[in-house]
Amino acid sequence: MITPKEIKDKAERKYISFLQTLVENKPFEKLVIRCDKSYTKSSLSEFEKEIQQIISQSKEKKGFGYTLEFQQVKTKSLGTQDLPSSIYFDTERDFLRFLGKDKEVELYLLSVERILGKFPELKDWVFKNSIKVIHNQDEWESILNVCKYFRENPKPNLYIRELPINVHTKFVERKQAVIKDLLDVLISEHLNNDEKQFEKRFNLKYSEPQIRFKILDKEISQIYFSGLDDLAIPVSQFETLNLPIKKVLVVENKTTLYTATTFLTLPKMDKTIAIFGSGYSVANLKNVKWFKNIELLYWGDIDVQGFEILSQFRGYFHETKSILMDIVTFEKFFEHDLGTSTNISTILNLTDNEQELYDILKTNNWRLEQEKIPFDYVNQFFN
Repeated sequence: MITPKEIKDKAERKYISFLQTLVENKPFEKLVIRCDKSYTKSSLSEFEKEIQQIISQSKEKKGFGYTLEFQQVKTKSLGTQDLPSSIYFDTERDFLRFLGKDKEVELYLLSVERILGKFPELKDWVFKNSIKVIHNQDEWESILNVCKYFRENPKPNLYIRELPINVHTKFVERKQAVIKDLLDVLISEHLNNDEKQFEKRFNLKYSEPQIRFKILDKEISQIYFSGLDDLAIPVSQFETLNLPIKKVLVVENKTTLYTATTFLTLPKMDKTIAIFGSGYSVANLKNVKWFKNIELLYWGDIDVQGFEILSQFRGYFHETKSILMDIVTFEKFFEHDLGTSTNISTILNLTDNEQELYDILKTNNWRLEQEKIPFDYVNQFFN
């Protein structure tokens, strides 16, 4: 036989669909709770106790809640008994007071009225996202002000905290998820569909990753940067860099950039720059179109991650060559350091020799970091 708790659980599962009827202005219809008409108790006292539990939480006893209808059933062990044949909520008040949702629905209706009063085209979103409407019920005035601004200024080209909206400076960042949902509907013709990041999607400025690089050609350093040779600029600016470069060396170097002596002491090379790749952050370089017209070299740690990053970078630029990541260099300077294991099982963008060394490193969990390779050996390689 159904219990009061089961009745409540089933009623709660009907709450969302009830809220949707409010959005559509449909009148309340009798809400029926399916019940199990069988019984489990073998003694009359236990059976009567179970029935009383159901009745005690009903509208008959509490003045609100579910209504019970009974029918006489002839049982095998308990004789003729009245069993619940129907359980239902007859009115909206009964349903909401039983769930303790009457105040919540009152505020929900105010929120819906406020949202659709400003943006009627959000009706379908409201219908599908009733719980989000409720969770943000204290914030709708501010959320709608943000939406109004973007409707009037779909391409702000400002940082989030620069937006001239009368909300807390961190409000848009805190409410990004729901604001994104709404703007996807309200300014769909202006957003950048392929972008997931909020700022990129909605034409805002954002803090870009910096590309740090060292100019290894003294003449280029003097002509273009007044002798400066160690620079860091935003990715977007690096993508438009126009220098007479024929070679780029990408260095993984896992030590802190400001103590990356290997990076800072690379030998001078004509028409060449060296870039601090920062491990898997080489992804920041994937849209540098001018890389396709130059010689690309990659130098990483001789460990599984080093080769996986090489593979990643070669996925962006197929002609990339690895340097100082060979078996001869490894055997010459390896000091039996252990690396970090990997779970990657996909086929990598490696040459046969690279793959052979990668498999050895993966099997034994070995590592030779760049910093362990002496500078004179590095300089000899480049000279």
